Amino acid sequence: MTQAIKWKPLLLSLAIPLAVGGFSAFLTRDGMRAFASLPQPPLSPPGWVFAFVWTVLYLLLGLACYLVWTAGVSEKRRDRALTVYGLSLGCNFLWPIVFFTVRAWLAALLLLVLLWILGAICLLLFSCIDKRAGKLLIPYMAWLSFAAYLNFGVWILNR
Repeated sequence: MTQAIKWKPLLLSLAIPLAVGGFSAFLTRDGMRAFASLPQPPLSPPGWVFAFVWTVLYLLLGLACYLVWTAGVSEKRRDRALTVYGLSLGCNFLWPIVFFTVRAWLAALLLLVLLWILGAICLLLFSCIDKRAGKLLIPYMAWLSFAAYLNFGVWILNR
């Protein structure tokens, strides 16, 4: 039995991560341009890939959030999962600022490790509420792992 789409929660769930990512990108735009001229590790994609991938990932995060938000579970379980999700969005907002604007490569890497841990906890909590929501976070976790590799490489190459 399928559930009717709840449009207001869906649109809000999609808008929040897109706004977080968009505002962070806006704040770091000058740092991103300067970053392009730095030595980078092998497998570093062109700059446009990051904007495309993060947009897709933020949409997947939003959809996963919607599934958890509208799931028929206890308020306590839902709130716990959404709190971890909110903390991870906060780290997502801060990471580009620390990395691109402040250029604190090691601090950004440590923040990314925290983000990965929060993402993994979020994936587990979301999966316990709605398996589809957990599966939607798998590409996010893969990208965070790749981002950690890139962050580490930039730190090593630019110390």
